[in-house]
Amino acid sequence: MRSLNFNLRDARERDFIAGTMNKVLKLILEGEQLSTEQMARILELTPAEVEAQIAHLKDEKILLGWRPVLNPAFDEETRVRAVIELKVSPDVSGGFDRVAERISQFDQVESCYLMSGAYDLLVIVNADNLYKVANFVHNRLARIAGVLSTGTHFMLRAYKESGYTIAAPEKPERLAVSQ
Repeated sequence: MRSLNFNLRDARERDFIAGTMNKVLKLILEGEQLSTEQMARILELTPAEVEAQIAHLKDEKILLGWRPVLNPAFDEETRVRAVIELKVSPDVSGGFDRVAERISQFDQVESCYLMSGAYDLLVIVNADNLYKVANFVHNRLARIAGVLSTGTHFMLRAYKESGYTIAAPEKPERLAVSQ
């Protein structure tokens, strides 16, 4: 009888998790960062239940981390972001995955995606300046076995970042010229 109760409790917990996890994840993704107490009030749960859901999302590798969205126009350090397209010959034993996993290990790599179309991988890189991006592409990416070609594009200005529209910096008012 004890094992039946245990299984029934597990089933109820799974149903609870399935029913509320999506709500917690949706709230996290759509809302501003809220405290556990604020999420609990909104979702009509206890803070402990919300914390358990967040822990479960992290354990299952659904929620990988919290990340603020910064306006690149106000970045005091003038860091450079670049999009690099790679044509790749798939690894015999690991296909595109093995090459992509190797590329993803570099600290400069912000994101790495398998793509359809003219290029196989899309890599987004962050560096201190243009020279460091060029050096990274030349000395690291282009030398990886299986990389056939690269195409680098520098991001010059952001208009929207992670769903947030970025306002253009205000232009200084021009002074009237009088005679």
